[in-house]
Amino acid sequence: MTFPRASGLLLHPTSLPSSFGIGDLGESAYQFVDFLCSSSQKLWQVLPLGPTGYGDSPYSCYSAFAGNTLLISPQRLVPMNLLTEHELAAAPAFKTTHIDFEKVYEFKSQLLSAAFQRFSSLNDLNLRAEFDEFCCEQRVWLDDYAMFQALKVSHDGKAWNEWEPSLAHREPTALAEHAKVLRDQISQQKFYQWLFFKQWLELKSYCNARGVSLIGDIPIFIAHDSADVWTNPRQFKLDHETGKPLVVAGVPPDYFSKTGQLWGNPIYDWEQMQRDGFAWWIKRVRSTLKLVDVLRIDHFRGFEACWEIPAGDPTAEGGTWVDAPGRELLSAIRTELGTLPIIAEDLGVITPEVEKLRDDFGFPGMRVLQFAFGSDSNNLHLPHNYNANVVAYTGTHDNDTTLGWFESLDGDDARLREREFALKYVNSHDKDVHWDFIRAVISSCANTAIIPLQDVLGLGTEARMNLPNSTSGNWSWRFREKDLTPAVQKQLSELTKLYGR
Repeated sequence: MTFPRASGLLLHPTSLPSSFGIGDLGESAYQFVDFLCSSSQKLWQVLPLGPTGYGDSPYSCYSAFAGNTLLISPQRLVPMNLLTEHELAAAPAFKTTHIDFEKVYEFKSQLLSAAFQRFSSLNDLNLRAEFDEFCCEQRVWLDDYAMFQALKVSHDGKAWNEWEPSLAHREPTALAEHAKVLRDQISQQKFYQWLFFKQWLELKSYCNARGVSLIGDIPIFIAHDSADVWTNPRQFKLDHETGKPLVVAGVPPDYFSKTGQLWGNPIYDWEQMQRDGFAWWIKRVRSTLKLVDVLRIDHFRGFEACWEIPAGDPTAEGGTWVDAPGRELLSAIRTELGTLPIIAEDLGVITPEVEKLRDDFGFPGMRVLQFAFGSDSNNLHLPHNYNANVVAYTGTHDNDTTLGWFESLDGDDARLREREFALKYVNSHDKDVHWDFIRAVISSCANTAIIPLQDVLGLGTEARMNLPNSTSGNWSWRFREKDLTPAVQKQLSELTKLYGR
């Protein structure tokens, strides 16, 4: 579909200010929406919202359907009589600019457990009815997810394929026995999901009522240690005796890494998925579109062909491209759900076949200004080469900030030439270069322009969100409430109005 001319900001909710060590769906989220409105922005793009696993990455989640309970606002549980102000006041001193995930997990787990105990003893029929209705509406994924998480906790966090075989292989008798033993823990997991969905949908309603649309993110692949793989093992290329992947996902050597990126996600058994009409994918897209207005599909090119790496390889270099039935999949989703508000992340190794798949379905692709200056004036990431049906970014969550990237252009001749080209192109004098980049993207013919908040604030490498192919120090950046100054709001609003967004 074609999107109207608009602009917005990229910010994951974990990066919001709060008193509890991590951004959440409380007051600061609503204040950020107000900032978007006052600065004339119509879009808020977030990263995947699922419960994070290894490395705290939103691209490696325990479920493709569940929400990240770390985003639950404790403050919003006080009026529900699920927590007290006294309990919130016991929060330890957290860093304001970065997340200490271990410390946050410990504190929030205590709070949410206390909230569940209070909910279990409350005689509030309205809350109970609301919870029961949620469990009924979401049972298509919620029952399995809650069981998965309860079993995972009872197995000290071990991956599902390391549980006893009867549970790993989901034998009905074993599941029924553990469902009785873990009844309270299963209910607890469902309670947490109810709180997340309740708070997120209230925030979405606030956004939409003020003309702000939410752009969500679907990673094409999911984590091996997830409720989805445990529940649907035949839909993945696994050794079905051990539960281990036979091949894993990644990308070949590229701009980000000389040895490629070894993601480690299991690969879909597309033939098996096609036999049932891609039912799991249809459920996944339908569910996500209830939480957001637009979907960005991460690694869209994987719908045309996947880079399959033999399990156990130390790098992604030994992989091969294996065809995927993207056309059949997307047609099935469109037949079931209608017009698809999808953005195709088409960065990296892109072939004419990938472009045709994207264009045949009318999905806008992505352009990233930081990628524009390493060659010549024919570079497709230069704004004069855009067409209207693209989404233009100064940078993404996988890039350094614009200021950090620009300051790194030093040393060898090639990087100095890239720096000089960038300065000439955006007509910058090396002062406030981030605003010159923002102007170039917002003034372009691209229907959609998205700016990471770090670039609006003019922050350097210390505010980078993620370094691909690394396993630590990522996803932890947060801004401070005082960073959203009237001057920043005014400058962003003026640029947005000037160029008709």
